[in-house]
Amino acid sequence: MPKEDENSFKIQKGCDKISKTFRLPTNLSDELEKLANENHISVNSLVIQCLLYALEHLNT
Repeated sequence: MPKEDENSFKIQKGCDKISKTFRLPTNLSDELEKLANENHISVNSLVIQCLLYALEHLNT
């Protein structure tokens, strides 16, 4: 099992939401659904966490 560090992505449950619509490539949608199902969370929650992680680690 890989060692976790401060940059490791950790899937969490629960967060506040606002409604938005995005178009995703089918293969990306499928991969997100699979990962969400494996972690017993909604795709929406997973996408939010992915976006937050990306923004926090963005090199500006």
